[in-house]
Amino acid sequence: MLDLFQKIEEAVAAIQEKWDKTPKVGIILGTGLGGLVEEIEEEASLEYEEIPNFPSSTATSHRGRLVCGTLCGLPVVAMEGRFHMYEGYSLKQITLPVRVMKAMGAELLVVSNAAGGMNPYFNCGDIMVIEDHINLMGDNPLIGINDDRLGPRFPDMCEPYDLGLVDVALEIARKENIVANKGVFVAVAGPNLETRAEYRFLRTIGADAVGMSTVPEVITAVHAGLRVIGMSIITDQCLPDALKPANVEEIIAIANKAEPKLRTLVKGVLQHISSN
Repeated sequence: MLDLFQKIEEAVAAIQEKWDKTPKVGIILGTGLGGLVEEIEEEASLEYEEIPNFPSSTATSHRGRLVCGTLCGLPVVAMEGRFHMYEGYSLKQITLPVRVMKAMGAELLVVSNAAGGMNPYFNCGDIMVIEDHINLMGDNPLIGINDDRLGPRFPDMCEPYDLGLVDVALEIARKENIVANKGVFVAVAGPNLETRAEYRFLRTIGADAVGMSTVPEVITAVHAGLRVIGMSIITDQCLPDALKPANVEEIIAIANKAEPKLRTLVKGVLQHISSN
């Protein structure tokens, strides 16, 4: 981990050559959820390949660029597409952008993803505001020598997601007539989807939705001292006794269709922060 500090500084320097503002918020947009960047008053953008030490996004429907600008009156940096463990990247590579956002001055991380719903009360297209998570990826981005400049050796995880902002998001959903519930997200390595037995296991241990991302970024954000708000779009129902083969194209289509609802919630949370 000791070489991370220099890699972060190199990435920050490259971004600041094109955009020299201090972001208040960092945003990571997942599968089918890139539409939020249309709302950003864009002032600069960089392809990931232009940023030193950034991996390249190879996942379906992930654009692969960093957008800098203003959203809801707040300066933001937004990742249009993220990186995944199943692409072959280490968790330290995957989470480097979170470190870069923090080094640039961000105070809040907004994460989003498309997820499979295991809670039988969830329907496709619903929003789940993440209140907690379970890490079953078999790895952790903090393993290795700790660099105290980046965060503490043993970061506390009693509230990885800001519960005050969870309540704000749910209140916005009620006002906007959006179906949203809070729940627990479990992250697995992928890239295969789960077996029926695995869905039963994940539900039994307390998970409401499952995906292949987000948790490494959140662990890193907590280590770095960032507040976090996370949201999942439920793109398929993963009920073991009524399981059907997953269709990636359908999953992306559902995410795209539900994205305006997620956009409304994110903007509402940012407006709340901007006015307080």
